[in-house]
Amino acid sequence: MTRSRFLPARAALAAVLAGCVLALCAACEAPRDRAGEPAARTSSPADVCTSLVSYWVKEALKGSKWAGLDWEQKGMSNEQYEIHDEVLVAARAEERREGREAAFALTDRETRRRCEAAKGATGSSENWRPPSEQRVPTSGSRPSMS
Repeated sequence: MTRSRFLPARAALAAVLAGCVLALCAACEAPRDRAGEPAARTSSPADVCTSLVSYWVKEALKGSKWAGLDWEQKGMSNEQYEIHDEVLVAARAEERREGREAAFALTDRETRRRCEAAKGATGSSENWRPPSEQRVPTSGSRPSMS
């Protein structure tokens, strides 16, 4: 077997691991209540969107080998990926003008603003439908081969 056959599996594993790392980091920073137990913390859809999109924009700015994963492998919705692309363009321009730290700051600000405006940007592909709404083509709807 060639090594390239394992690349999709490795990429998927890396995306899962990146999500686990983000979750662990968030848990480490959770405030504690008076009894020493971690306080319950909820994240809004905008918080999740901001964390996910800004992480991947920064990875792209750093030239990470995982930055080339597609939006599904990164765990983003179509709307989140659109925000990612727009913020990345702005962040690259900012990096050329003011440097990487300024680009990271712009990434955090713009991602937060856009994710909040889009209420988490959880919209999926316009082609996606829940299983209950999927249409099965009938034999009469297919083009003829003649």
